[in-house]
Amino acid sequence: MTTRTDQADDSGDRGLDPDGHIRREGSTARVTSAFAPLVADVRQSVNERFGPPGAGRLDGVHLYGSVPRGTAVPGVSDLDLLLALRREPSAADRADARALEAGLDARHEVIDGVGVLLFSTARLLSPAERHDLGFLVACLATPLAGEDLTPRLPRYRPTSELARGTNGDLALVLPRWRTRMAGAHTEDARRAISRTAARRLVRTAFTLVMPRWGGWTSDLERSAAVFAAHYPGQPERAAQVRLAARTARAPSADPALFRVLVDDLGPWLVAEYATVHGVGPGGTPPPPV
Repeated sequence: MTTRTDQADDSGDRGLDPDGHIRREGSTARVTSAFAPLVADVRQSVNERFGPPGAGRLDGVHLYGSVPRGTAVPGVSDLDLLLALRREPSAADRADARALEAGLDARHEVIDGVGVLLFSTARLLSPAERHDLGFLVACLATPLAGEDLTPRLPRYRPTSELARGTNGDLALVLPRWRTRMAGAHTEDARRAISRTAARRLVRTAFTLVMPRWGGWTSDLERSAAVFAAHYPGQPERAAQVRLAARTARAPSADPALFRVLVDDLGPWLVAEYATVHGVGPGGTPPPPV
């Protein structure tokens, strides 16, 4: 582990309220005009497929990612949705979610892909998910319809416990990405996997140093800069994290780039994470690096 020696990225908002808790980072008021018709369509389409929140299968609908943060780029950014279901998701629920994704993506050129997460409200609020899905709901997701679950969740600080909960299971994810990439037969599919992996790797690198930095950001470029500031003795790793941030914004189907991120940077992050924060819920000991 390298000790921080410089003062890079010390200025600017760190995403905390006056009491030092992580603020909710998005709101419907921040959705830009380019994405407003998309968000209106989300409300209607979710209602048509799942029924109105509180009366159909849903308790609530949430946006997260760049759209509610107001940083989405037309034609480049994707749309992320979280649906809180009144019971555990079924095969029919998942089929409806896939149809919802395809329909929204086809109707709106302003986005490049749609992802819908399905979880029961009970799981989102469960102690086991307190520092993972609970954190997503309370701080990263913006209520769009139905119940806002935030009052039923704790407030969060940038702690090592939060780091373990959000990204302490990277060792489990790396082989899944390799398997998916090996089975991807189109460039679009390979780019989608690269984008997913790159985002997760940058966020893991950021949360590795988050407690020392003392704040929260979902901005990938800033996350990479914060990581680099805390690891001045690891210029190669800093360059790889910046590469991951660029890949998340402009995904590549290049298998060599994927190997650099997933087979080189990934195992290093797993080992360093275990040293700094320990292994998260459901995680495994790190492989040799």
